[in-house]
Amino acid sequence: MTEPPARRLLLVHAHPDDEAINNGATMARYAAEGAHVTLVTCTRGEQGEVIPSELAHLTGEALGGHRQVELGRAMDALGVRDARFLGGPGRYQDSGMMGLSDNDNPRCFWQADVDEAAADLVRVIREVRPQVLVTYDPDGGYGHPDHIQAHRVAMRAADLAARPDVRPDLGAPWTITKIYWNRVPRSVAEKGFARLRDVLGELPFPASAAVDDVPGVVDDSMITTEIDGTSFAAAKAAAMRAHATQIEVAEPWFALSNELAQPLFVVEYYELVRDERAGARAGVPAGPRETDLFAGISEESA
Repeated sequence: MTEPPARRLLLVHAHPDDEAINNGATMARYAAEGAHVTLVTCTRGEQGEVIPSELAHLTGEALGGHRQVELGRAMDALGVRDARFLGGPGRYQDSGMMGLSDNDNPRCFWQADVDEAAADLVRVIREVRPQVLVTYDPDGGYGHPDHIQAHRVAMRAADLAARPDVRPDLGAPWTITKIYWNRVPRSVAEKGFARLRDVLGELPFPASAAVDDVPGVVDDSMITTEIDGTSFAAAKAAAMRAHATQIEVAEPWFALSNELAQPLFVVEYYELVRDERAGARAGVPAGPRETDLFAGISEESA
């Protein structure tokens, strides 16, 4: 039996394209370094707004199928070989933005029973045995119902996967050592938008987004970890371009369907919220920030 890679990273996202925007450089870096990177996407993004006019006919299931293909292309760009949909493609549907009638669809992710959806993720956790999990904060970064639900399911699955009394049919229990939430330091966002204002007239976007339009912007004091993905900037941009229905890239800037420009960040930031190492404490450490999601994790934890 082939031994698994010593480092194993699991990321849980709501829709295709979220992973490239939030973690594209991180994923590319760890994949290139030989870590096993697993992406679990909770929906196929059937309610997304389509940017290219030639693809405007794509809606519902047709859009979901197309975005599934886009996700595969994005993973190729990042060098990631293990990308899955929670419960299988189409098991949970896109819930749309908060307050829309799509939120009431019994098949949408927002309506899913958290423990049932978590069981689908427990199966993956016990198979892959990741030491590190990355997902959203309780608000999902910006209040989208699928992002909030992805947070709930990921955190619940991490708890359930560690318990030997829970679903032994899904594999042996596994405790994830470190759990991170996606973050962007406010100072970094402000500097990025200041640079954007200087070049906006040269870009194919009519206006700029605002700092608070960026999901996960928090006070710098909350940041525990920064991953320098500068060497993987091209890979991240290529992965974002692969999501052509959702993102227009004019590197190092991009826009979503609202056509509002924002920076494409290649240094990616995180908040460590759980640390199961003996004597370790989650939260902002004294001294420099971590520069490795696997910092302090020994190979014995494999």
